[in-house]
Amino acid sequence: MWKQIVTESNRQWAALGKYQTRLWPFAPAAAFTFAQQPTARKLTSTSAAKPTPPKHDWNRAVSEAERIVGYPTSFLSLRWLLSDEIANVALHLRKLVGSNHPLLKTAKHLLYNGKNTMQAWGLIVLLISKAAGHASSVPDMEQDKSAGVLHSQRALAEVTEMIRISHLVHNSIVNLQPTSEAGKDTASYEDMAFGNKIGLLTGDYLLGHSSAELANLRNQEVVELISSAVRDFSESQFIGDRDEQNNPLPTKPGSEPPETNGTATTESIDFDVNDVMIPMNVLKAMGNPEKEWECRNILNAGSLLGKACQGALKLAGQDENMQRQAYLFGKHLSLAWQACLDAEPFQIPTLPLDTTFSLVSAPVLYHLEYDPSLYDEIEKGKVSVEKIDYVKIHKAILNGPGLEKTKELQRKHTTAAIGVLEKFPATDARTALENIILAMQDL
Repeated sequence: MWKQIVTESNRQWAALGKYQTRLWPFAPAAAFTFAQQPTARKLTSTSAAKPTPPKHDWNRAVSEAERIVGYPTSFLSLRWLLSDEIANVALHLRKLVGSNHPLLKTAKHLLYNGKNTMQAWGLIVLLISKAAGHASSVPDMEQDKSAGVLHSQRALAEVTEMIRISHLVHNSIVNLQPTSEAGKDTASYEDMAFGNKIGLLTGDYLLGHSSAELANLRNQEVVELISSAVRDFSESQFIGDRDEQNNPLPTKPGSEPPETNGTATTESIDFDVNDVMIPMNVLKAMGNPEKEWECRNILNAGSLLGKACQGALKLAGQDENMQRQAYLFGKHLSLAWQACLDAEPFQIPTLPLDTTFSLVSAPVLYHLEYDPSLYDEIEKGKVSVEKIDYVKIHKAILNGPGLEKTKELQRKHTTAAIGVLEKFPATDARTALENIILAMQDL
C-alpha cells in the first residue's frame, strides 16, 4: 500500500513538472529565456555532467546571508520586473534577438545568478541595516521582526536595485548619429533604433517608479541622498575622453589636468573620506591611475551603494557617526567588487575571440602608468573602440604590473570594508557581510 502511495505521488509531481514546462513559454519573462537556457541544460544532464570547480564559497556566503534577512533578495525586484509594463517590454525585447543590441547582454546579466548579479545590492543594504539595528524610538508597526529590519529599509533596498538596473539599461543605448562610422550600417539601423527605444523607455519606467517609491519613504534627507547618487551616475558619463559610442577612454599619460572643474567648493577632496553632497572635483584625479579609477567607480556605482547604506541607517534613527560608517562600508565594498570584476578578463592567458574589456579598468590604467606607449593603441579608439586590438593590450598587461596592482587595490578596499564592519556590533548579519567580502576576495 505504501509503495502505491509513493508511486502515485511521484506520478503527480512528474505531471505537474510537465504542466509547468508547457506554461513556461507564456510567462511574462519568456523573452529572457535565452539567458536561462544554460541552467536548463545543466538540470537535464546532471548525471553526465563533469564536476564543477568549487565556487570559493561565494554561493554559500550569499545563500547564508539571504537566510539571515528572511528570504532570497531576488524576490525584492520580482514585484517590479513582473509588472504589466515590463511584461510588455519582454515581448518587444524578443524582437531584438539576433540584432546584437547591447540591451540583450544587459538583460542577460540582470538575470544571471552569479557574482555579477545586481540582487546583491539589496542584500548588502538589508544586511548592514540588520547589523546596525535600529533606535528604540522606532514604532513596532514599522519593524519587520522576522527579518530584523524595517519595512522602510526593505523598500530602500528595492529602490537601490531598481535605480542601479535603470542605469545599466540606459547605458545599453547605442549612439546612432551618422557621424564618421557610427550609424552607417543600414541593415541593422532599424533594429538598433528599436532597441534604443526599448532601453530608454524601460530605464525611464524603472527610474520613475523608483522615485515614487523613494518619495513614499517620507524622509527628505534620504531622498536627497539617493538623488545625489543619481546625479553622480550622470556625472560619471562625462569624465575624460570617449569614443563616438560614448565608451570611456583613459586619460593620456603625462597630460596635466586643469586646476578645477568648477563644481567642487573645496581645494582638494579625499575620495576615502568624502561623503558630502558637494560634487567631487573629478579633474584633479585624472592621470593618476588609482585616483582616476576610484573617481570613475565611486560616481558610477560606489556612491549609490554607499548612500543607500547610509540612508538605511538614517531611517533606523542611528547617529551620524554610524551613518557615515555605513557609507564608507558601501563605498569600499563597491570598489573592492569592481576591482574583482576588472581583474577577471586578465585571469586567462589568452583573450577569447571577439572579447573586449573596459579600457578604464584598473589593470589598463596601471599599465599605462608603467608603459605609456600602449596609449598609441588605445588612441585608435577615438572614433570607435572596435578599432582597438584588445588581444595586443591584453597580452601587454599580462606582461606588466597592472594585474598585480589591481589585486592589491582590491585587497586595500577589502581591508577597509572589513575595518569599518568591526565598528558594528558582532551579529550574524555582520558575520554574513564578512563572509561575502572574503568569498569575493577569492573569486
